[in-house]
Amino acid sequence: MRLKNKVALITGGSSGIGRESAILFAQEGAKVVVTDINDEGGQETVRIIQDAGNDAAYFHADVAKASDCAAMVEFAEETYGALHILFNNAGIMHSDDGNAMSTEEEVFDLTMNINVKGVFFGCKYGIPALQRAGGGSIINTASFVAHLGAATPQIAYTASKGAVLSMTRELAIIHARENIRVNALCPGPLRTELLMKFLNTEAKKQRRLVHIPMGRFGEAKEMAKAALFLASDESSYTTGTEFLVDGGITAAYVTPE
Repeated sequence: MRLKNKVALITGGSSGIGRESAILFAQEGAKVVVTDINDEGGQETVRIIQDAGNDAAYFHADVAKASDCAAMVEFAEETYGALHILFNNAGIMHSDDGNAMSTEEEVFDLTMNINVKGVFFGCKYGIPALQRAGGGSIINTASFVAHLGAATPQIAYTASKGAVLSMTRELAIIHARENIRVNALCPGPLRTELLMKFLNTEAKKQRRLVHIPMGRFGEAKEMAKAALFLASDESSYTTGTEFLVDGGITAAYVTPE
């Protein structure tokens, strides 16, 4: 039980990385608070966890709102007595996100509000809770596009994930001597609903796949296992990292056909 006696809060827990991480964290002994704006999906995640005999609770939260982030942290502490793991995972990849010329200001602002301010608000209210618990782990979902330009234009998303990565580094340094670790999980292209909606033609999918040395999209379960390492005491000397789990895409110069 790698997370025994730990309390974890996971944003964006209704599907994808968030759901798989919530299920895995609970299997490893954590009490899990699942948050999302998709109440049906979030509650289904909690049911899956509870049906397996593990402990979880759902809380509706829009991470773009400071008040919701403050409330979700308060809920975690009131429900389970503490908070040890904060996984700022919620994010969007808007279908109208393109290049600088085609992307509307509203799309850019919405993306930044959720993907960047959502992490900021999570940390703003979550870090005091981790301090009260004597320390813990924060995981922020960034992306391989924080390192590389995306072959399919997604200017707002790419900019937002670069911001998450740099914010993670600074938070890690600020809180390193408080027994609080802060790391960025940087997934490669995944076979999730979020990306498949964006890469909505076979041509778009192939344009992304040709760059991945492994020749396939990653799976949300694979990201959950990486997040588990960062959440657990096994990563006790790991902070400020860019944990790339990307099928080799950022290491590739020329990929095999």
